[in-house]
Amino acid sequence: MKITILIFLCALPFTFANLSVGFYSFSCPMAEIIVFNVVQRHFIEDGSISAALLRMHFHDCFVRGCDASVLIDPTNTTSSEKQAVPNKSLRGFEIIDEAKRVLEQSCPSTVSCADIIALATRDAVGLAGGPIYIVPTGRRDGLVSNVSQVKLPAPSFNVSQALQHFTAKGFTLFEMVTLLGGHSIGFAHCSTFRDRLSSSTVHSDPTMDPVLDATLVKICGSSNSSTMNDPTVFLDQNTPLAFDNQFYIQLIQRRGILNIDQQLALDPSSKDFVSSFAQDGASFQVNFANAMIKLGSVDVLVGNDGEIRNNCRAFNFPR
Repeated sequence: MKITILIFLCALPFTFANLSVGFYSFSCPMAEIIVFNVVQRHFIEDGSISAALLRMHFHDCFVRGCDASVLIDPTNTTSSEKQAVPNKSLRGFEIIDEAKRVLEQSCPSTVSCADIIALATRDAVGLAGGPIYIVPTGRRDGLVSNVSQVKLPAPSFNVSQALQHFTAKGFTLFEMVTLLGGHSIGFAHCSTFRDRLSSSTVHSDPTMDPVLDATLVKICGSSNSSTMNDPTVFLDQNTPLAFDNQFYIQLIQRRGILNIDQQLALDPSSKDFVSSFAQDGASFQVNFANAMIKLGSVDVLVGNDGEIRNNCRAFNFPR
């Protein structure tokens, strides 16, 4: 198994957004090893969990910050982020649950679910061949999870529309292009891009490579296809489970699956970034590591804010 070790190289401090490297050194020194062992076992069984955890981390941090609010289960009286349409296809919750159970046995009420997500994502990306970067920890778990607050960039967005969401969280256009490179190991349901295909009765997208279009039409059918028939396809057709820069190379070849992905290579504001990453895979990995560290610091709760959940799926006290 090949693992690319690229510790972030830019001048980021060892304290970042009030988080710190080695936060659990004394309170739970085996925390990161415990999380890694759980993730590695699941990765060996199913390499696609890397994309699942990366998506979970992104969906968590872009709503109320990185506070594990996406993990909360709804109840008969309260909603949760899990009920939002973009989150209904999230998976990998059982990995976080397992890591939490083991951590609670070793270090009760110590390691937050928010930190588990951040660490598990880093480990999953590394196992897929991506960078292994340092994750500052010390996050606390949030006390709110509301379906109405879930507002995420849609796969159908253009660059300008997506950038509005990213800049609202403090990210630049370059960092957006970098983070969307996580689609290197992702996949999508046909319903998220079927309208781009030549079989669409709504509209089609002539920017898509015709060979790819023909392949996807066979898999996905037309826009009148039943919602019950919603296959998935890899966003990177060359190395779908390997974290590398092949994704950007395919965007230049007009083989992007999602509209937002393909637009990165077509929009004058972002196409040079795509070209740069397509030519330099090492640069992509280093910049992705740094962007992920920044993502993991978005609106975090620290100190006495929030709580350390005993069960990642539920608040410690009903609200």
